[in-house]
Amino acid sequence: MNTSQNPHPATAPPGQAPPVDALMAAPTLTGLAPGQGPVSGGTTVTLTGTNLTGTTAVAFGSTAAVSFSVVSATQITAVTPPGTAAPVQVTATTPGGTSNALAYFFLNAPTLTALTPSLGPGGTVTLTGTNLLNATAVSFGGTPAASFSVVSATQITATAPAASGTVAVTATTPGGTSNALPFTYAPSPALTGLTPNQGAVLGGTTVTLTGTNLTNTTAVSFGGTAATSFSVVSATQITATAPPGTAGTVQVTVTTPGGTSGGLSYSLVPAPSLTSLAPSQGPLSAGTTVILTGTNLTGTTAVRFGATAVSFGVGSATQITATAPPGTAGPVQVTATTPGGTSNALTYFFLNAPTLTTLSVGQGPVSGGTTVTLTGTNLTGTTAVKFGTTAATSFTALSDTQATATAPAAGAGLVQVTATTPGGTSNALTYTYLPAPTLVSLTPNQGPLFGGARVTLTGTNLTNTTAVTFGTTAATSFTALSDTQATATAPAAGAGPVQVTATTPGGTSNALTYTRIQSP
Repeated sequence: MNTSQNPHPATAPPGQAPPVDALMAAPTLTGLAPGQGPVSGGTTVTLTGTNLTGTTAVAFGSTAAVSFSVVSATQITAVTPPGTAAPVQVTATTPGGTSNALAYFFLNAPTLTALTPSLGPGGTVTLTGTNLLNATAVSFGGTPAASFSVVSATQITATAPAASGTVAVTATTPGGTSNALPFTYAPSPALTGLTPNQGAVLGGTTVTLTGTNLTNTTAVSFGGTAATSFSVVSATQITATAPPGTAGTVQVTVTTPGGTSGGLSYSLVPAPSLTSLAPSQGPLSAGTTVILTGTNLTGTTAVRFGATAVSFGVGSATQITATAPPGTAGPVQVTATTPGGTSNALTYFFLNAPTLTTLSVGQGPVSGGTTVTLTGTNLTGTTAVKFGTTAATSFTALSDTQATATAPAAGAGLVQVTATTPGGTSNALTYTYLPAPTLVSLTPNQGPLFGGARVTLTGTNLTNTTAVTFGTTAATSFTALSDTQATATAPAAGAGPVQVTATTPGGTSNALTYTRIQSP
């Protein structure tokens, strides 16, 4: 409503002098403050000018002000009515007339359609919308932006103030205050653990990252290289696939709208390689100790013979000691696995154990030296032949079915002969060590030149006598009667003494004298 009224009519009745008001000076306007406002109206505008006393109306275009008040002859305050977005002419009317017009702009209220980002630690946020020119304020949850800049009618950049949680963002212009859009302050992520903390330089290792504030992770980096892939499991866990890299230690970080975490160390490990196995073959039974030689073997996590994992110990970066498992005859591939990957494969042969079926000689002298041929199977690669617990003086593997060995010296009696190969030790065959025979008497100890005399040899170890000689001539015949006695038929020879000996597998006896006598 108007706060000033006109007590007099603007014109006098016919025939009378003009009223005093007709002689008043017309009002003038020199300024409006503010010169713009929202289309919803309600803005208090101060009009400055002259001759404003007695103002009877203030109009914004063709619409009267909601109310006005004459402050003085040079100032009026008026409340704008609702309008449409456009400039209108503002006038003041007094009994002296209507003033000149000044432009007032009705403005549409700003609107916001997007915040970029709408989630973050703060910093610069871009507000997108309409009617953003001449913005006078940007608010984050009631707190003014640290600073803002109007880029265009559709964009403002603002620096978010410090805060937490989700706040309502608005922009204010002379056209009013916009609708609110939510902005969420994201806490900074932190990492507390990596499992495993090392992997292959070729990449591909699945790494579990634990920490806090990991929701909405946008990147996982291994030393500046993006993870091949990653998945956010929860606010405290991420799984990531390590990318390829070079051997060494890199820092793993995660990035979220809240920022980038501190780094944790992850080691890129070169793949192991194998150059040799010692031995490279062994028995079907478990237990063979095999030394694997190669490179980058530190941190070995598994050794496999074929698909079978075995027990092992890492001696150094170049050596592992492993225990071969039981197997079946044939080759298997041996590999070593480290965090750097799985090595190349080397071949290990599981071998059948040798078997013995016969010995060419089943007995010999305690002095040794007898050549024995061993017949059997799987004798190729024979590494030892033993007579009892004593190694053969020498041996040779002739083929897969035959080997020869020289019996060592030993005490009289039975011993077990075995052959050993990388496939194991054979069954045993019996070999008998025999003591050399001895002679104590000949009966008779003389005879005719023409031979034919039957001579009894008395002594020891005469069983299995294989020969009786008179000098260098074999007896015509002989018979071993017992271990202490044999008989022999003396051969013909010239007159005189000769040395008689008996030979058994245990050796040749001492000599006794036998004399041939010329018939009278």
